[in-house]
Amino acid sequence: MGWQDYQGATTIGLICEGGVVLASEKRVTWGNMLTSRGGMKVFKLNDRIGLAFAGLMSDMQALTREASAYASLYELDNNRPIGVKAVGKLVSNMLFQRRMFPLLMETLVGGMDEDGPSLYSMDPVGSLIPDPFITAGTGAPIAMGVIEAEYKEGMSMEDGAKLALKAMKAAVARDIASGDGVDMLLITKDGTEERNISLRK
Repeated sequence: MGWQDYQGATTIGLICEGGVVLASEKRVTWGNMLTSRGGMKVFKLNDRIGLAFAGLMSDMQALTREASAYASLYELDNNRPIGVKAVGKLVSNMLFQRRMFPLLMETLVGGMDEDGPSLYSMDPVGSLIPDPFITAGTGAPIAMGVIEAEYKEGMSMEDGAKLALKAMKAAVARDIASGDGVDMLLITKDGTEERNISLRK
């Protein structure tokens, strides 16, 4: 199997007015097997930056631990929090260093800093791409159809959260590897709000 066969998930990122929304569903699969209904694929790096993934849980957790340690060291050395673009470059470099044995996942980095809201996506070998909205994982094409039709530049955080949830529900309805619930981070200059939404009937 290629890395695409392991990346069962739907993960979404949106830039909104004054912040970023990151969301991922909770189903964890291995090939054709459902291994968990409660996987966390969205991680708070600090009060204003988050990571979201589609792929292998172990790889997500390992990269998050390492990125979190580097972000903390940066803050201690420089007496200020690391910026979103710097985290994107850091994670991109970490992925590129492992390119011969890549981590089997797609990565989103999003958050707020002095430059405003920003959002980046990375493939397993670290290509760093900024975008106002991003989808990743096996449910990405379905979610992207919803977001492309309804996303508006400057939309409010609440409208962004509603759109991310609508796109997630569309993907979950059609992608067997996605489902069970949604973890969401709403990141603004005031901090990060975590939301957990059940999709079970």
